[in-house]
Amino acid sequence: MVIDKIKKRMDYGDNENQENQEKEHRSDIPIGKWVKCDKCKQILYKESLHQNYSICPNCGNHFRLSSRRRVDHIIDKGTFEEFELDIQTSNPLEMPEYIKKLDTLKEKTGLDEAVKCGIGDINSEKVVLCVMDSNFMMGSMGKVVGEKITYSIEKAIELHLPIIIFCASGGARMQEGIVSLMQMAKTSAAVKKLHKAGNLYITVLTDPTYGGVTASFASLGDIILAEPSAMIGFAGQRVIKQTIGEDLPEGFQTAEFLLEHGFIDKVVNRKDMKETLHKLLLLNK
Repeated sequence: MVIDKIKKRMDYGDNENQENQEKEHRSDIPIGKWVKCDKCKQILYKESLHQNYSICPNCGNHFRLSSRRRVDHIIDKGTFEEFELDIQTSNPLEMPEYIKKLDTLKEKTGLDEAVKCGIGDINSEKVVLCVMDSNFMMGSMGKVVGEKITYSIEKAIELHLPIIIFCASGGARMQEGIVSLMQMAKTSAAVKKLHKAGNLYITVLTDPTYGGVTASFASLGDIILAEPSAMIGFAGQRVIKQTIGEDLPEGFQTAEFLLEHGFIDKVVNRKDMKETLHKLLLLNK
């Protein structure tokens, strides 16, 4: 949660003194420099937080990361080459505001879509990497996201490289209807080709990973990792509770709960993620 402004209370006198009093009482704290931890509620200096891998120093809460910062954390500096794919988003349901919303998000985030894909090195080990970004329509999977994931998997097969996908998504993109749901089958079919080719496939489930992404390529990794306390599932807890009419277990759908029940292989702190991935790559040689 970004705290845009922190202001001191001001009691203004008459109109003649108002401007001077504004200058005198104006806060010297820069706008947008502070964030609030959703878990422990502490106010944190944003730059210090970024230097700590966007992990709260008080409670260890892992903040959500942009795809750009994720790549910076995982890939050796200067080695990432993003795939240049000219794929345009369709509007099959002809929703009047959909394309306008996409254009606004592209300008705001600097992203073309909700996933960044390319090739880079992890401690000099070359991999294909896909990083989903929840800042772009909650990382939802539409036609373009599905195609970019599929292209990346096929590129890994072609180049005989391992592939790592960082998942962060609310699921299939409802604005694209059945076209978005078809991406589940397409990406899953591509993963089957990958398995037949014998390439290592690692998925890393981050907060949140839900819906059609969980039900397709996110759950098909040879090795499935997750960040601490990441929420992972298909439907949300409220929907499940209403459907079955029962209270859910404590910690339900957290990475730790899923590790205990065998859905994932390891919960990895973000600070240790690069080294963990590197070790897995070396074991695969």
